[in-house]
Amino acid sequence: MLHYLRTTSSHSDFVALVRLLDADLKLRDGDDHAFYNQFNSIANIRHALLAYQGDTPVGCGALKAYDEQTLELKRMYVRPEYRRQGIARGLLSELERWAQELGYRQLILETGQAQPEAIALYRHSGWQLIPNYGQYAGVTNSVCMQKLLQP
Repeated sequence: MLHYLRTTSSHSDFVALVRLLDADLKLRDGDDHAFYNQFNSIANIRHALLAYQGDTPVGCGALKAYDEQTLELKRMYVRPEYRRQGIARGLLSELERWAQELGYRQLILETGQAQPEAIALYRHSGWQLIPNYGQYAGVTNSVCMQKLLQP
């Protein structure tokens, strides 16, 4: 049975899953990986979410403060052997719920053109394309999105 654990970025299962995510992104991003990787530190992330199938950690995601009203969705990942089972959708829904509980008004994210499955998940979940923000402004491989949260 799938269940979730709210934790921080220091949890060993979160760290292990992020290592797998980084290896996957290094292959997808190629020469651009170093640029993107500099913005993906997990140090001091206070809101990390783990998905477990039984005792096995199968996916993760995190929320990082962007400004007083906005959290940035970070480090979404599901192990390849557990994909296409609704785990990413469940993680995303749980992270959105957590952001609402924390009183934030919107979520933003950056993903890459090389992650079409992620883009499809976010669009299907009600996220909207926005102009690239912050360090991603002008980066043609970046896709930025937002979701407004219900008060």
